[in-house]
Amino acid sequence: MSAASALLLVSFFIPAAAMAAQYTLVIKNHRFSPNRLTVPANERVKLVIDNRDATVEEFESHDLHREKLVPGHSKSVVWVGPLGAGTYHFYGEFHKETAHGALIVK
Repeated sequence: MSAASALLLVSFFIPAAAMAAQYTLVIKNHRFSPNRLTVPANERVKLVIDNRDATVEEFESHDLHREKLVPGHSKSVVWVGPLGAGTYHFYGEFHKETAHGALIVK
């Protein structure tokens, strides 16, 4: 594959990723905020997990088939979708009693 062909191929994927909807989930005091987040159905979305606590947390969702460690005072990205309409639960692996929520897909 020539360099020009490779560049052309890559250019098809950049706009789709750049245009994906982005949503932020904040972890503070071992809780997600918002704890219910509504996103569009049948679209790929970018979830930014902003951990404002000093300790590490793990974003986990069996419904979404995702898990991601988020160090204290840092952000991580989790891509999901496209998803069908429904409710997809998530939680913080290290603080399950307080860090939990749902992604509402409409």
